[in-house]
Amino acid sequence: MGKFKFSPLDISLMFLGLVFLVVDIVLDVLAVVNFYQEKSYVSLSVLILLLVGSSLLVQAFSWLWYRYEESERDQEEKSMNQTKVEKCLSRSHMKLLHVLQLGIYFRHAGVVEMSLCSAYSQVKDSEGFAVYMIHDLSMLRLIETFSESAPQLVLMITIMLQGQLDPITVLKAVGSMSAIALSVTMYHRSMRSFLPDKEKQQLISSVVYFLWNLLLISSRLTALALFASVLPCFIFTHFLCSWLVLFFFLWRSKTDFMSSPCGEWLYRATVALIWYFDWFNALKGRTRYKTMVYHGYILVDISVLCSLWCWKMITDTPLFEVQLHAVIAAVTVVAVYILGLVFKMIYYRCYHPNLSKEELKGDDTKGPPVDEQRLMICEIPSEDVVDLSIDDLEEDNVRFRDLNDEDRSIPAQPAPEIKRCNKRMRKLAENFYS
Repeated sequence: MGKFKFSPLDISLMFLGLVFLVVDIVLDVLAVVNFYQEKSYVSLSVLILLLVGSSLLVQAFSWLWYRYEESERDQEEKSMNQTKVEKCLSRSHMKLLHVLQLGIYFRHAGVVEMSLCSAYSQVKDSEGFAVYMIHDLSMLRLIETFSESAPQLVLMITIMLQGQLDPITVLKAVGSMSAIALSVTMYHRSMRSFLPDKEKQQLISSVVYFLWNLLLISSRLTALALFASVLPCFIFTHFLCSWLVLFFFLWRSKTDFMSSPCGEWLYRATVALIWYFDWFNALKGRTRYKTMVYHGYILVDISVLCSLWCWKMITDTPLFEVQLHAVIAAVTVVAVYILGLVFKMIYYRCYHPNLSKEELKGDDTKGPPVDEQRLMICEIPSEDVVDLSIDDLEEDNVRFRDLNDEDRSIPAQPAPEIKRCNKRMRKLAENFYS
């Protein structure tokens, strides 16, 4: 019986994520109503596109992962590794939930159930299953963050830069930034669960990880918002061209994350979307030089975007103070990105554990060891050859003997405890820590 071993911080992040999810939904509705009342139909269309597109993407991943699990486990194991919430629904009902865009909320309910059961009762393998579900949920939240929250934050900052400041826009910007920060932190905590000495990992490692991601993401989003505030029509062209370059790089890297070809193409397209905003460890092996190339490309891109914004501000506004502030703002955005790179180097130098694939927890490539002394053979207590029926097996006329020919009565052994390893997140952990 494994007891619950999540830290209070992990539990707090999980429930905080649920709270932010509900708050984000409310803010989305308020933002849509606000744009409609102000007749900002362009902003309204972009916001609805982001909401619908992100929801479809997250539900697609959630449904694909449920299908992969069904194909990898037989019905007996599946029934032992389902929550009560999952058991009450059939596959058709599960599919309908995802069609109705409710799959991720269903996963949240399952995670809350398993976490509470693990915290207040000693459920067999509850810890392993809870960790398994939280891993999937953290990845789905990360996808949702960079397909919805990050673009929304760019939209809200662009609106504020254009002088259209209102409480709903400010609240939505703060909510999007909080969602980004929380999802990045949850993802890092999920990766740490694969470390054999997780308890030795200090909290400062998560703080430094959060800081460099915060600096890099905020600089990138601000540069995009500055560019979109003066050249709004070209931001979509910029995204499409950048996304195609990143997607081509991922295609050439031959990633292997999903269990189906169509799912893998979807994954590559999604990672290219994430890379448009921030680096994500999706490549196998040592990626130091690839990461340097990526950050060099993004740094040049941010410099170009800020330069174009600064040029537009200088040419369109003859005031010297405005021109000076524009130059300072552009230089600051680039400097913040460089500072984020410095914090990232500090993290990898001082706090990042470099482990091989075999050193990570959850290695399911090795089967359970076979104890030869427990192998049993069946011996019929008769010299005649007989046919055994079910009734015969129920009687006491069948004896077992060990390999050393000593007769003994064998008590019924309890079913082995099933340990689940999230293969998808373990691949990401291999990419992150190797």
